[in-house]
Order: sequence, then C-alpha cells, then structure tokens
Amino acid sequence: MFKSLLDLYTRYYLVGIVVIGVLAFFVPAPFAKIGSHELLVLGERFFVLTTNKLFFGLTMFGIGAVLKREDFRHVARHPSIVFIGVCAQFTLMPLGAYLFTKAFHLDRELAIGLILTGCAPGAMTSNVMCYLAKADTAYSVSLTTVSTLLCPLLTPILLQWLVGSELNIPFVQQFFGLFVTVVLPLLMGFWARQLFSEKIERILPVFPALSVTFIIFICAYVIAKNHTRLQDLTGALFATILCLNLYGLSAGYGVGKVFGFVPQRRRTLAIEIGMQNAGLGVILATTLADEGKVSDLITLPPVLFVFICIITASALSAYWQRGVPGPGISNQ
Repeated sequence: MFKSLLDLYTRYYLVGIVVIGVLAFFVPAPFAKIGSHELLVLGERFFVLTTNKLFFGLTMFGIGAVLKREDFRHVARHPSIVFIGVCAQFTLMPLGAYLFTKAFHLDRELAIGLILTGCAPGAMTSNVMCYLAKADTAYSVSLTTVSTLLCPLLTPILLQWLVGSELNIPFVQQFFGLFVTVVLPLLMGFWARQLFSEKIERILPVFPALSVTFIIFICAYVIAKNHTRLQDLTGALFATILCLNLYGLSAGYGVGKVFGFVPQRRRTLAIEIGMQNAGLGVILATTLADEGKVSDLITLPPVLFVFICIITASALSAYWQRGVPGPGISNQ
C-alpha cells in the first residue's frame, strides 16, 4: 500500500509542483529564504553550496540509488544507439533553444535562461514517461545516465559557445560546480546501492519520491523569488518554450526514424530529447543570478519548461499507450 502511494506520488508530481508553486506565489518569503541559504563557500566564491544546490544534489543521489548495473551493461551492449541519442541531445536542443529565442525576440535574460535549459542533459522523469509510452525504457535510462555524466563537460562548452561572450562564464568553475552537484551525488547513490544492496532494496521506492520532492521545492524557490515578475509573464515566452519542447519531441522521433530505429526507440528519443533536466537549468540560472551577472528573470524559462514538457510528454505517452506494441529491444 505504502509503495503504491509513493509510486502514485512520483508519477503525478506535476500536481505537487502546482500546489506548492501556488503556495510559493502567495506566500513567497519562506521559500525564497530557504532556497538561497548558503551552506558552504569554497575559495573566493569559486563554489557556493546553497540549500537549492543541496536539494538538487540529494535529487541526483536518489536517482543514483535506483540505477542498476544492468543499466550500464545496456550502454556497453548498444554503444552506437546511445552515442546517436546523446549527440542528438546535446546538439538539437541547445541550437533549437538559441534559434527560437532569436525567432521570438526574447529579452536577454529570458533568452539566456532558455538556452541554459537547452544545454541541460535529459530529465530523469523521461524514464517514467518512456515506460508509460511503451517505449524502450532501458534505452531511456542509458541515455539519461550517459548525458548526465557528460553534462559537466558538455554543458559548460555549449554555454561558452552560445552565451559565454555575454556572461563570461568560467569553464573550470562551471565544470566543478556541475560535477559536485550532479555527477558526484549520482555516483554516491549508485555506490550506496552496491554497498548496502539489501537495505537499499527495502526502501527503494522512497528515493524517487524524495527526488521528486526536492525538485518541487526547487521550483517553488524560483516561483517565490519571481512572484512579482510572474504577473508580467508574456505570451511570447510561453510560445517559445512550447515550440522548443514540441520541436525536441519531433526532432527526437525524426532522428530515430532516420537511423532506422524500431518504433519503441523512436518514442524514447522523442521523449528524451523533448524533456530536459530543467531542474539543473534552474540551478545554473540561479547561480548566475546570485553572482549578479543577470537578474532573477533568467530562472523563469527552466521553471516553465518543467510544466510544459511534463504535460506534453504525458499526453504523448497516453496516446502511444493505446493499442500499441509494448517495449521491445532490437539490434537496430
């Protein structure tokens, strides 16, 4: 019974984002204060561990704890399809975000916020969506894991290329920050499962629920800090984010078709590329805002992307569920 409730909570965490988001909008002070509290400062603010980053690190720890050795074996057995998916992830979405911000003439902060979102790896939520869509779930986990492990290297490079000239983003600092908040907790969670497998197995359903809870509070923090700006939300920003999301879904499916993937893997690529780890986008945007390089407005695109991508992926998953063959693995 308890496991079923946790699974239900994890699957429909969009409801939690909405409820807590509304609360953060009308009572912003507590959420804004909690999220921005500094816990650790290295060097002359070379790396600042805030409550917000700690929450995200705990999210990644929980995700690492549910990974299995089989997930990594799948990568080793099918390196070519993982390579194709990761390349598509880190080219289609960053370039798409950049082009859409130009096409819709977004203001500087909003444009940078959307590009940050486009440069993030795939979202762990995509694994659940792929399962619901009867796609290749093992392929989804492989893509998400590999893109997450590569993001400390690739995300700063992409940011330097697309927005570095405007923000003067230091590569080493970005790499270290992403490694500490993303990769290190992920690996720690994975190692914890290997070392304490029996104990971890008993409480395994708790980790996805905890990860979801931390993502909810990260989004609430951004809403609390921007509650006055949200009243001036423009249709142009909403349209840009929706177009980027739909473009990612379509482009992912198209890449799978070009390379001759079976339908299940085409769906996986569509969902993986269309859904970004907007929680990481929020962390990156918040870091830049806290450093005074841009205003807090930069954090709005990744937060809105969370809502939009979950709604569209859920609708697509529900459509694909109807009388379509279940997930299968092929050698293609």
